[in-house]
Amino acid sequence: MIYRVCTTKPEGPIKLPLLHALFLFALAAGLSHSVPAQQPSPAPAATQDPRTQTQPPTNPPPAASQPTKDANGVYTIRRNARLVILDMVVTDAKGNIVTDLKRDDFHVTEANEPEKILNFDAPAAHTLNPELTINSTEELDRLAPNAPVNIILLDEFNTRFEDMAFARYSLKKFLNRQPGKLDTPTMLLAVDLQHFTVVHDYTQNKDDIIAALDHHFAAYPWQAQQGQWRADRINLAFLTLRRVAEAVIGHPGHKNMIWIGRGFPSVRWEGVPVDTVNLVNNAVQDCVNILRDARVTLYTIDPAGVQIEPQAYGRIAGRDDPFGGEYQFNILAKATGGRTLYGRNDVDAEIGTSIRDGASFYSLTYRPENTSLDPSKFRNIKITIDRPGLTVYTRQGYYLQRGPGRVDPVNPSRRLMTDIISADTSTMVYDGVPVTLEPSPTDPNRFIIHVASSGTYWSPATDTEPRHSDLVLAVTTFDRKGKVLKSVAKLIHASAPTTVPPTGRIERGVDLAYNVDPDPKAVRVRFVVRVSFTGRIGTVDANLGQQHAGNPASSVPANP
Repeated sequence: MIYRVCTTKPEGPIKLPLLHALFLFALAAGLSHSVPAQQPSPAPAATQDPRTQTQPPTNPPPAASQPTKDANGVYTIRRNARLVILDMVVTDAKGNIVTDLKRDDFHVTEANEPEKILNFDAPAAHTLNPELTINSTEELDRLAPNAPVNIILLDEFNTRFEDMAFARYSLKKFLNRQPGKLDTPTMLLAVDLQHFTVVHDYTQNKDDIIAALDHHFAAYPWQAQQGQWRADRINLAFLTLRRVAEAVIGHPGHKNMIWIGRGFPSVRWEGVPVDTVNLVNNAVQDCVNILRDARVTLYTIDPAGVQIEPQAYGRIAGRDDPFGGEYQFNILAKATGGRTLYGRNDVDAEIGTSIRDGASFYSLTYRPENTSLDPSKFRNIKITIDRPGLTVYTRQGYYLQRGPGRVDPVNPSRRLMTDIISADTSTMVYDGVPVTLEPSPTDPNRFIIHVASSGTYWSPATDTEPRHSDLVLAVTTFDRKGKVLKSVAKLIHASAPTTVPPTGRIERGVDLAYNVDPDPKAVRVRFVVRVSFTGRIGTVDANLGQQHAGNPASSVPANP
């Protein structure tokens, strides 16, 4: 049962003076003078959450660890329980998929310690019910919350125009060989330096994806011809991976992400400052962690095929690594349990291999025996199989992580700004927090934003403060061409009544009333809700200027 919160008070607007300037990670400052070196603003001390599980609970039970108070009166919550989920693809010596293995055939070690497998699913357990048909993110989360999906991304900012044309041709060639109804819901995205485009939301209709692809005009990546744009392109690759993972993390099923493109530009890493290289390595690990949390396996496909002129992507591109001489993108794929496919002209077959793997994975879960909370130690995962001659593809391991920092409305962190900007300017549905709308039946500009109890976290009560939930609410209006008209972001401090238990889980959502400022040019509004404790984000959209007749409690579709 979901209750309405008794009090909800805004802490004040979050100052985002450059809300819609593209804030990228400042990790590549040493690669180009076009990106100034900037450090993220320090955040105040925060409630810490050393999460490591692939699917962190949306409302972790505080009873598992009581809050402790330090000499300054600051309360800290620590949780030691972790649950690791592994998705694995197994092939034989000829590269054929093996799907007849049993639970007892697998053996797991983490940090050289054997682990007990708690749950195990064979590939057949992940098959989508053939009676269902998925045509949107909303339908996926409602009808098939555990179904595997495919996310195909066209990299138009690091890939030559002619290679991207071949990639589109290969994708259509692959789709044309598929039945009219795809077995797996598939989303198609395209990214260039100026745009993040949802070419088509999740669907099983092959013809709809082909039609959307035909109507999508690929950007000409002229920046790829100029060295001063390298930093921006590297930044955008990291940002794209992060924003996709944050958008889909609310869907617990496995995501097979197929990145078609070069990934990173060529860089002479021997001439890059050590500090910058360390920032890149940290960004790589950050991406691996969030892809892990979102249960995303990354496959990278280089559409250049067998290159007659490997120098076309820079002198370093002539080495063994196909991604412009940059080894990090390969690490991203391998670390998530995916593969890097290149050096062949049958890109359609490579797409098919990636999709085949995404439909043929085993899943197992375990709770690590090693309860150390040292964030500096990489926890290596190793899978062995009793049957000889088989190869297992799964993620290589993880670092322990702490939860997101407390939000400072005066001096928000760069990460918070990046996350909000990515969510409110995107047309992709973020389902990390379940959010619905209740439009007013009399006022077309008034809405109640419902944040479901499953997406909120309520802090334990302290000697001085009742239980509360901290949220960030961002509201953005758009004109008919999709141009941003106005953005507002506020920190919401919602307090629960003192009658609720001081600790433990409570089934209580949050309702936020909001009046959108009238604007004759505004036709659409997007509401973004970010839960401060988990860092998860949910979005919901509504059309403006329309009278909402009928049942006022009906939700507005996420994709109006």
